[in-house]
Amino acid sequence: MLLAVDVGNSNIVFGIFDGTRLGESWRVATLRGRTADELRVLVSRLFAESGLDRALVSGVVLSSVVSPLTATITRMAQDAFGVETLVVDASNAGLPVRYQPPEDVGADRLVNGLAALDEYGGAGRSIIVVDFGTATTFDVISAAGDYLGGVICPGVEISADALFQRAARLPRVDVRRPEQVIGTSTVGSMRSGLYFGYVAMVDGLVARLRVELGDGRPAVSVATGGLAATIAAETGAIDHVSPDLTLHGLRLAWQRNRGPVR
Repeated sequence: MLLAVDVGNSNIVFGIFDGTRLGESWRVATLRGRTADELRVLVSRLFAESGLDRALVSGVVLSSVVSPLTATITRMAQDAFGVETLVVDASNAGLPVRYQPPEDVGADRLVNGLAALDEYGGAGRSIIVVDFGTATTFDVISAAGDYLGGVICPGVEISADALFQRAARLPRVDVRRPEQVIGTSTVGSMRSGLYFGYVAMVDGLVARLRVELGDGRPAVSVATGGLAATIAAETGAIDHVSPDLTLHGLRLAWQRNRGPVR
């Protein structure tokens, strides 16, 4: 089995692949102070509760945007599974990177592009991946399979927190779809602005990216991340929703570097 690990700013996601099939996946909070021993105990418990044998793990692949945890995860993998970790970056992700400098691109953005290209590429169409995470990112993959770059926006939760922290009379609200656009209370107005504002942002940016690409056929758009399904249901700008896109991209990066899991 292959253990894929995506370390994001808010969550660490673990996924177990048996060949190309994603079996179990788990999401835990990203705590920068976690030690390798703590993570080893946590992962061992997750494996035990799912009835999985740690001895069957023959590889670990990692994308991380939290530098202090990169070394921690690799140490945990060595201690828990006795294997070296493939850390994905611009040099080994499997996509030609046109970003400058290439090493500034988050590994999660690259593996998202790799997975989207594998699943939805072809027919001479570019790909736009929208990832609703701590930040909302739009990543563009050319029809030729090159990572071109993209757009980085504050995530919806960051925007909600900023409203609460910077405006004295505004409360903290959870983000969900309101019943109507016209808010009839402060909370309703905030929810409308956050939710429908992000829908409009997705509509507008995907449209602008498609125009700028100038392809004969509109770029395929793929959404992933926490709010992907919710936002996609509200807009015609999203063609596909793929909740596990990052994990599948990690699997593909492993295969391109190390071959099939044995």
